[in-house]
Amino acid sequence: MQHLLDTLASGIHDAKNQLFVAESLVATSEARHGVDLGEVRYAIEAAAGRLSRTLAAYRLMQHGAQLAIVPAIVGDLCAEVALAQQHHLAAAGIDLQVDCQVLDEWPFDRDLVTDMLNNAVQNAGRFARHTVTLSARAENGGLLLRVEDDGPGFASLPPRMNTGLLLADRLASLHQRRGRNGSLRLDNASALGGARFELWLP
Repeated sequence: MQHLLDTLASGIHDAKNQLFVAESLVATSEARHGVDLGEVRYAIEAAAGRLSRTLAAYRLMQHGAQLAIVPAIVGDLCAEVALAQQHHLAAAGIDLQVDCQVLDEWPFDRDLVTDMLNNAVQNAGRFARHTVTLSARAENGGLLLRVEDDGPGFASLPPRMNTGLLLADRLASLHQRRGRNGSLRLDNASALGGARFELWLP
């Protein structure tokens, strides 16, 4: 099994490198033909970044490394995710609304949590009709980060559980504090009528 996982990780690494080659070719075509392929470049960059972070998370779990948990400003986290996703969602006619009620610091692995939220917002944008919301609030002695959409919801549970969300579930549980572990929940209880992603951190 370990050999298989290492082979898959190697394949992901090669795919990531090929995406960088594709991005270079797109940039060359833009310059040569005077066309704007910004959305194509965005998709390639997002995919390459996602693969890079998946590899990093895989190595983290395989080799027992520690999460880089430090106090981070929650408001800045929400703003960063919104900035990364807003233009792409707007191009698809989706409005991204942010409601961050926790503006001070909270201890978590900022890079990993940022990646989880970016992935959740991207997934929500694929199914939303008009609106995606990203919110943060204190709940049950922890930090609750929530992404909701107004799409059709999950057809069945466990819903749309892709590789990124399975990975997020494992990484959430690695966040430990005061004897409690982080958790991830997916359901159809969105206030907008669609799907809901919840990441709770102790």
